Amino acid sequence: MRVLVTGAAGFLGSHLCDRLLDEGHSVVGMDNFITGSRENLAHLAGEERFLFIRHDVSNFIFVPGKLDAVMHFASPASPNPHSPFGYVNLPIQTMKAGALGTHNTLGVAKAHNARFLLASTSEIYGDPLEHPQTEGYWGHVDPIGERSVYDEAKRFAEALTMAYHRFHGIDTRIVRIFNTYGPRMHTDDGRVVPNFLMQALRGQPLTVYGDGQQTRSFCYVDDLIEGIYRLLLSDEHRPVNVGNPDEITILEFAETINQISGNQGIAFHPMQRGDGDPQRRQPDISRARELLGWLPVVGLREGIRKTIPYFEEKLSLLHENRIKDPSSGRPGTGS
Repeated sequence: MRVLVTGAAGFLGSHLCDRLLDEGHSVVGMDNFITGSRENLAHLAGEERFLFIRHDVSNFIFVPGKLDAVMHFASPASPNPHSPFGYVNLPIQTMKAGALGTHNTLGVAKAHNARFLLASTSEIYGDPLEHPQTEGYWGHVDPIGERSVYDEAKRFAEALTMAYHRFHGIDTRIVRIFNTYGPRMHTDDGRVVPNFLMQALRGQPLTVYGDGQQTRSFCYVDDLIEGIYRLLLSDEHRPVNVGNPDEITILEFAETINQISGNQGIAFHPMQRGDGDPQRRQPDISRARELLGWLPVVGLREGIRKTIPYFEEKLSLLHENRIKDPSSGRPGTGS
């Protein structure tokens, strides 16, 4: 196939490009680098089956040549309000990527008679009242909270995707992605995995909010990409949860990170209320298991060990940049 991947320079998009190329497909990657990183695609320079187009998906999309599939992954995804990559600081761009971007990519799929896959999110469930979350759960979402720009953009994107499927007969798929981690995440992503790993590698106590009894379920990126690829090749049009159902408290996760990294210390801070951060998150993956034959195979400890070298490299680069005088290239004061 020849596949368009939007958000190709992002954490998940870049891994998806790699997988598609490994399977023998040709890839057209698209990104505007608002949150994506050129480094994530640098290893594909010179790959003749990879074409990159710098473009904002909220504008009309034109791709030369025939396409067999369109995979829409373009969107800010970090909840960190202190990060330039966070959707709280990019609210309009986030809504446009989910609304206009989905409309434009569906238009491309329609024009090429191509199959379409939407990257949705577990955030459409909000702070869930049902646990674990099945695809039939409608969610518990604040439509005007700070996080709503991401949640509601994805909910609208799902509705638009199904409208194109029902009205235009587009061959669509929807994947609801749960917490995923691995190499190529932003170090200041704002989610708990990069937060904990960067603190642990710096020898700092890990920041845990409240009593740490809130839960997450962490899926290693290779497992997630496997599930997404199987969904692309399937005939399933309904949303499918893809994530790891092994639920763990944040406190247990912090202790695990410290054990693996050799770090010590946990610092408890008051819970930050009112931001819509879900207290529990766990996918029901029965549909993925039954329809795709998919299950995650990388355990948490193994996945963290695979992820640590990437963050060690990033931390080393950050340190070098701090002690180097960028105007002269000579060692600076480090201040």
